[in-house]
Amino acid sequence: MEWKLFADLAEIAGDRVVAVDVEPGDTVGDALGALLEARPELRERVLDDGDVADHINVLRNGSNVHHEDGMETGLDAGDELALFPPVSGG
Repeated sequence: MEWKLFADLAEIAGDRVVAVDVEPGDTVGDALGALLEARPELRERVLDDGDVADHINVLRNGSNVHHEDGMETGLDAGDELALFPPVSGG
Protein backbone atom coordinates (compact mmCIF):
# COMPACT_ATOMS: atom_id res chain seq x y z
CA MET A 1 0.00 0.00 0.00
CA GLU A 2 1.18 3.56 -0.56
CA TRP A 3 0.94 6.84 1.27
CA LYS A 4 0.66 10.03 -0.75
CA LEU A 5 2.30 12.92 1.04
CA PHE A 6 1.59 16.58 0.37
CA ALA A 7 3.28 19.93 0.91
CA ASP A 8 6.11 19.93 3.46
CA LEU A 9 5.44 16.30 4.40
CA ALA A 10 6.66 15.23 0.95
CA GLU A 11 9.71 17.45 1.34
CA ILE A 12 10.54 16.02 4.77
CA ALA A 13 10.09 12.42 3.57
CA GLY A 14 12.05 13.05 0.38
CA ASP A 15 9.24 11.71 -1.81
CA ARG A 16 5.56 12.31 -2.57
CA VAL A 17 4.72 8.57 -2.46
CA VAL A 18 5.98 6.09 0.12
CA ALA A 19 5.15 2.37 -0.07
CA VAL A 20 4.50 0.57 3.22
CA ASP A 21 4.13 -3.09 4.05
CA VAL A 22 0.52 -3.45 5.24
CA GLU A 23 -2.25 -5.76 4.15
CA PRO A 24 -6.04 -5.56 3.83
CA GLY A 25 -7.44 -6.02 7.32
CA ASP A 26 -4.71 -3.92 8.92
CA THR A 27 -5.68 -0.46 10.16
CA VAL A 28 -4.83 3.06 9.12
CA GLY A 29 -2.86 3.22 12.38
CA ASP A 30 -0.81 0.20 11.27
CA ALA A 31 -0.12 1.90 7.95
CA LEU A 32 0.88 5.14 9.66
CA GLY A 33 3.20 3.22 11.98
CA ALA A 34 4.81 1.57 8.95
CA LEU A 35 5.20 4.98 7.28
CA LEU A 36 6.85 6.49 10.35
CA GLU A 37 9.14 3.47 10.62
CA ALA A 38 10.16 3.88 6.97
CA ARG A 39 10.48 7.68 7.24
CA PRO A 40 11.22 8.49 10.93
CA GLU A 41 11.95 12.10 10.02
CA LEU A 42 8.16 12.59 9.67
CA ARG A 43 7.46 11.58 13.27
CA GLU A 44 8.02 15.03 14.80
CA ARG A 45 5.85 16.76 12.16
CA VAL A 46 2.99 14.22 12.20
CA LEU A 47 2.72 13.20 15.86
CA ASP A 48 1.97 15.17 19.02
CA ASP A 49 2.53 13.22 22.25
CA GLY A 50 2.23 9.94 20.32
CA ASP A 51 -1.06 10.80 18.61
CA VAL A 52 -1.62 12.30 15.18
CA ALA A 53 -1.37 16.06 15.57
CA ASP A 54 -4.67 17.93 15.28
CA HIS A 55 -3.47 19.86 12.24
CA ILE A 56 -2.60 16.73 10.19
CA ASN A 57 -5.35 15.28 8.03
CA VAL A 58 -5.26 11.51 7.51
CA LEU A 59 -7.30 10.43 4.49
CA ARG A 60 -8.42 7.02 3.28
CA ASN A 61 -9.91 7.09 -0.22
CA GLY A 62 -10.31 10.86 0.01
CA SER A 63 -12.23 10.84 3.31
CA ASN A 64 -10.83 11.98 6.62
CA VAL A 65 -10.54 8.93 8.89
CA HIS A 66 -11.76 11.15 11.73
CA HIS A 67 -15.23 10.65 10.22
CA GLU A 68 -14.80 6.84 10.22
CA ASP A 69 -13.11 4.86 13.01
CA GLY A 70 -10.07 7.11 13.27
CA MET A 71 -6.77 5.29 13.31
CA GLU A 72 -8.67 2.02 13.83
CA THR A 73 -10.26 2.34 10.38
CA GLY A 74 -9.71 -0.94 8.53
CA LEU A 75 -7.91 -1.12 5.21
CA ASP A 76 -9.20 -2.79 2.05
CA ALA A 77 -7.22 -3.78 -1.03
CA GLY A 78 -6.72 -0.79 -3.30
CA ASP A 79 -7.22 1.86 -0.62
CA GLU A 80 -5.50 5.19 -1.17
CA LEU A 81 -3.91 6.77 1.88
CA ALA A 82 -2.85 10.40 2.16
CA LEU A 83 -1.42 12.83 4.70
CA PHE A 84 -2.19 16.54 4.38
CA PRO A 85 -0.76 19.27 6.56
CA PRO A 86 -2.77 22.48 6.94
CA VAL A 87 -2.88 24.42 3.69
CA SER A 88 -3.54 28.12 3.39
CA GLY A 89 -4.26 30.09 0.31
CA GLY A 90 -5.33 33.43 -0.76
